[in-house]
Amino acid sequence: MKLETLAIHAGRAPDTATGAVAPSPILSTTFARDAHGEYPHGHIYTRSSNPGRAALETLLAALEKGAAAAAFGSGSAASLAVFQALSPGDHVIAPDDVYHGTRTQLRELLARWGLSHSLVDLTDLDAVRAAVTPATKLIWAETPSNPLLKVSDIAGLSDIAHAAGAALAVDSTFATPVIQQPLALGADLVMHSTTKYLGGHSDVLGGAVIARDADSELFARVRDTQTKGGSVPSPFDCWLLQRSIATLPLRVRAQTANAQAIAEFLAAHRQVEVVHYPGLASHAGHTLASRQMRGGYGAMLSFQVRGGREAALAVAGRVEIFTRATSLGGVESLIEHRASVEGPHTTTPQNLLRMSVGLEHADDLIADLGQALAG
Repeated sequence: MKLETLAIHAGRAPDTATGAVAPSPILSTTFARDAHGEYPHGHIYTRSSNPGRAALETLLAALEKGAAAAAFGSGSAASLAVFQALSPGDHVIAPDDVYHGTRTQLRELLARWGLSHSLVDLTDLDAVRAAVTPATKLIWAETPSNPLLKVSDIAGLSDIAHAAGAALAVDSTFATPVIQQPLALGADLVMHSTTKYLGGHSDVLGGAVIARDADSELFARVRDTQTKGGSVPSPFDCWLLQRSIATLPLRVRAQTANAQAIAEFLAAHRQVEVVHYPGLASHAGHTLASRQMRGGYGAMLSFQVRGGREAALAVAGRVEIFTRATSLGGVESLIEHRASVEGPHTTTPQNLLRMSVGLEHADDLIADLGQALAG
């Protein structure tokens, strides 16, 4: 089935008891045994399994063409579960421009646990090969990256990881399954902050890890962290996500078309120093993105304003339709001065503004940016 059909039907069927077409959240934390002490419906306790979470995980696996999925209470919980599936003394290679929350996990939480890491330009496969050590067990990729929208070669990274006896995990939050499917390119795991495009309405927190091989030891450990560690989404959050994913392909494609138009406008503006968007021919990763992404280049972009930090902050302060807020993937367009959000350890240029492009009319968004840049 095509993605649009899977988004609506995978993990979802009319309720056998009532015939209800729309699923309902099962809020119960515990489930009854039969007279023999068995669980006839397969569920014991919501931390270990819940009908709504099972349906959501079936849907997520189908969207990524994976074998299994584990849903989490946040994107950070999902990424942490992957790292916790490793052992003290193991080594991780991650992007030098990795999402600051992931960088913080590696630096402040996992280093104390004995997990070492190297931050490398993952767009340079030779640099990645040089960073591999006998202790390397995981390459963590993020493509397109946050917030510089760098594009990494998933198939190339997969070859390097597997040659070293390591696994490749890809944070594909920016691209979504609509635009990119890392498992088909050789990745072992794909991670999403489902808070973002899969939720799509800025009203639910969640994360997910999808596996190419449901029986792999690595994914089994991820699942252990989910259930034994208790980092699961609530039944209502699972219901919200399943409801929202039904429109995911339509939303992402419309947002992507808006982002392409905005990127082209900004690239021609005299007050803009550079635009970071893979859909522009000037982007260093455009050719690669055209090969491993499909139907567009996503709805995230960033740009650097001439005049430095204060000029960028002034532009963000003058927008009227864009909302100045963190997060991304919702129906509303957001803008933020990313370095301010990331704090003292940021490597983001001080004149950079990151945008999550929503579903407003592209002409209105372009006019808003035009007046903000004009001052």
